[in-house]
Amino acid sequence: MRTLGVLLRKELLATFGSPIGYTVAAVFLLVLGYTFSLTLFATKVANLVYIFHQMYVLTILLVPALTMRAFAEERRNDTLELLLTAPVADVWIVLAKFIATWLVMLGIYALSLAYPLVLGWLGDPDWGPIVTGYATLALLAALLVALGVLASSLTENQVIAAALSLGLFLMLWFVDSVASLLPPLLQPLATNLSLIGHFKPMVTGSVFLSDAMYFVSLAMVALWFASRRLADR
Repeated sequence: MRTLGVLLRKELLATFGSPIGYTVAAVFLLVLGYTFSLTLFATKVANLVYIFHQMYVLTILLVPALTMRAFAEERRNDTLELLLTAPVADVWIVLAKFIATWLVMLGIYALSLAYPLVLGWLGDPDWGPIVTGYATLALLAALLVALGVLASSLTENQVIAAALSLGLFLMLWFVDSVASLLPPLLQPLATNLSLIGHFKPMVTGSVFLSDAMYFVSLAMVALWFASRRLADR
């Protein structure tokens, strides 16, 4: 655990020493604030479900910008080999990069807590769906960051890593739309892999263990593949 702490500190310093994290946070909060203001004044309803869906879309679009540098930048700067020759297990390196980026996303979500506070000040919102909504966003961020780290481990080009991540995210988003075009045996698989299919029920307050395990299990699989990718070098 001490090794993980040292690596995590290194990754956090690298993240906050780069303008990428601040830029992503600024874009996320500006777009979300604009959407929140329009929604609040247009509907005058103390409800964050639409905002959570907006955060879902923004997370999909912006996470690739955070994860693209995870391993691609290390390769470009020729520091990955040095890191891999250190007496550190590959899994700790992957986990440090994953946790650092995930914490950045959680920090951005935390800054958006001003919106439910505004709703609480102006009205009487149902706090149950709000809590489950933020918990769902945390699971969503964990999955997308894990997939982004995996994509970054496959290439030394940051743009390609970002494109791979975004393409994978969009495929998971719309996979249920093509389920009817697949053979009958593959249709349940496509439906069960749907990102929005597991996100939507939880963010509206219908929490099921199967939906939560979807995010957790896929994130763990992605991190395992990323660590195997490093071990094969």
